[in-house]
Amino acid sequence: MHLTKPSFKLFPIFLLLMLLAACKQEVSTSQSQPNIIVFFTDDQGFADLGVYGAEGFETPHLDQLATEGIRFTNFYVPATVCTPSRAGLLTGRYPKRSNLHEAVLFPFSEGGLSPQEYTMAEMLKDAGYTTSCIGKWHLGHKEAFMPNNQGFDTFYGVPYSNDMDNYYYKDIDFQSPPLPFYRNTTLIENGPDQRYLTKRYTDETVKQIKNRGETPFFIYLAHNMPHTPLFASPAFEGKSKKGLYGDVIMELDWSAGEIIKALKEEGIYENTIFVFTSDNGPSKGSAKPLRGKKAQTWEGGQRVPGIITWPGTIPAGVVTDEFVSTLDLLPTFAQLASTSIPKEIKIDGMDISTFLKNPKGEDLPERPFLFYARNGELEAIRLGKWKLHIKKSIGWNENAEGTFQVSLYDLENDISEQTNVAELHPEIVKKLTSMAQDSDLGLKYKNN
Repeated sequence: MHLTKPSFKLFPIFLLLMLLAACKQEVSTSQSQPNIIVFFTDDQGFADLGVYGAEGFETPHLDQLATEGIRFTNFYVPATVCTPSRAGLLTGRYPKRSNLHEAVLFPFSEGGLSPQEYTMAEMLKDAGYTTSCIGKWHLGHKEAFMPNNQGFDTFYGVPYSNDMDNYYYKDIDFQSPPLPFYRNTTLIENGPDQRYLTKRYTDETVKQIKNRGETPFFIYLAHNMPHTPLFASPAFEGKSKKGLYGDVIMELDWSAGEIIKALKEEGIYENTIFVFTSDNGPSKGSAKPLRGKKAQTWEGGQRVPGIITWPGTIPAGVVTDEFVSTLDLLPTFAQLASTSIPKEIKIDGMDISTFLKNPKGEDLPERPFLFYARNGELEAIRLGKWKLHIKKSIGWNENAEGTFQVSLYDLENDISEQTNVAELHPEIVKKLTSMAQDSDLGLKYKNN
């Protein structure tokens, strides 16, 4: 009895200490959640960055970023054009699952990314993040499909591509309006001066970083450039040896530099994941040494520059040829943000967080990757070093006699897809053809 009486009196103090410890743990968990920035350019090719072999212009800030994290040489997007690529990035699912796999959305389109889709923004918002979309949306301009209804707290930008500004579609006799510019759901401007789009998006991003709250943030910065028509601000016009295109890329590099500078000034660079990539291959730029360009399922249409940094957690100075795609970002962010994806949702990407933290000690599993053409049909499949082209709608010699011949390429030894080795490896052709046909997104569903 003598021992239990003092213990009983101390119980409230013990309980209070337990509660304080729990609160401290909760705060610690929140603070440990990294901020996330996805810096997404439009139509920037594989070789349109200094560290990937750019010629005629310099990208010092992004090159420096590459030295501070992981640079990927086998980084892919799930589509050859804007809308489906963005759908894949934000959902972690092949665009076909969202019925956004054919062409792109236009100012006369009635559809968009279904609000039933679970987006990266919704996932991170559920995990306690503030979420912002800055720049180009291009997943539906009707209210139901706009960013504020897709998990984003704030939106600052335009609903579709800059070439749709006041464009006349003669085939359907449709005159699109001047390019709308929104802040959230409020239209703040029509037909903005496109020379200043990159600067405006950058200034808004920096402003949000400097005026953030106590919770972690997710910023999806989707620049319009270097999609045509090309525009650079007066400060960058004439700066490169590559003409206006080089000027535009140099301004995008400046944008990345300003954002990184703001993160460092705020003391949060060390706890921010920064992803740099492009939505598809180039229209005006370079994908060298890859074959093909935007809208084509050759490597140049879907293999893009990819850099991921998280100082102190992701090792610096790593260059890897491991296969990764933007489909992997959503499940990876789920793990790194200490949250989860609803089990009923079919995700096509995979969590690569363990690899990011230990790229020299981890190998990613071999997995198939499907290449859908602009017309929505499956044209190719990759597994490991092998890529099989089953059909081709554009980007080959259409004037040649006959139809496109099934082609197999060894990407490890033939990155430019120049030597068809299908006849030398019939077993690989058979295996990959079967995988494509058996896929739940494959050839047998092409008319769905």
